Amino acid sequence: MLTLRQMRYFEALASVLHFGRAAELVHVSQPALSAQIREMEAFLGVTLVERNRGNILLTRKGEEVLEHVRGVLAGVERLEQAVRRGGGLLDGPVRFGIIPTVAPYLVPKLVPHLRSAYPAIEVELKEAVTDRLITDLAEGRLDVVVAAMPIDHEGIATRPVFRDRFFMATATNDSDVLMSPLTEAQVDTGRLLLLEEGHCLRDQALAVCGMAGRRSLVNFGATSMATLLQMVSHGMGMTLIPEIAVPAETARNDIRIVPFAEPQPSREIGLAWRRNGAGEDEIEALAQAVGACVAP
Repeated sequence: MLTLRQMRYFEALASVLHFGRAAELVHVSQPALSAQIREMEAFLGVTLVERNRGNILLTRKGEEVLEHVRGVLAGVERLEQAVRRGGGLLDGPVRFGIIPTVAPYLVPKLVPHLRSAYPAIEVELKEAVTDRLITDLAEGRLDVVVAAMPIDHEGIATRPVFRDRFFMATATNDSDVLMSPLTEAQVDTGRLLLLEEGHCLRDQALAVCGMAGRRSLVNFGATSMATLLQMVSHGMGMTLIPEIAVPAETARNDIRIVPFAEPQPSREIGLAWRRNGAGEDEIEALAQAVGACVAP
């Protein structure tokens, strides 16, 4: 059987091309190293090293084997590092998926917060619509997803984190002045601008405005909140805006934010993860971090 010891000895010998110096590198005697190399050759059925007096060379097969050996040893090193740093909470990589109507407003606060609280964390981010994120989560390409609840998927657990209220955004000089607080009857569905199909906020807006059965009234779909609000600020219509987006978007767009009458419509944002994936302590830590970054 080929062993890690043999591969390490062979890699050392290939690095210095001298049995004595290679033995010193791996802290064994020269005869012990030489014996392990011969066992490796016998197992593989090839000659790895040309042994000439005062001159050591790798054979062609030896060079081929060396490439594979270095790949194996590099993988073992990565495994050892992952295990060594995995003893603490949120040590190592965490692969986040975040929906587009949350990501631009949460990420600038969340990433610095996590790095400050958990210095060993390595944050990886993906922004996509909910269905795509949940597929990636279920198939192991993501560790946790921040999305609107509910999420119903076998093998996926969820935890609510915060309530995100909805408001209506219009241009500040819009000729159609909406009364505050806003009621569903005041919404001109012919001027309502929505995100394109696939975004959960589109369906939420249709439901809030009583249009679930009249999708044909909506004739425009944007790819981002930023696009919608640029159009709104130029008087091209109105759109639903989540509370998490209000501070950033009012700072860069000439828009007026109109609240809805009670009970105010909202969505619940939470975490989703594989039931056999992240531990309870890790999920609770992430939920606390997300909540802290959206607290008023």
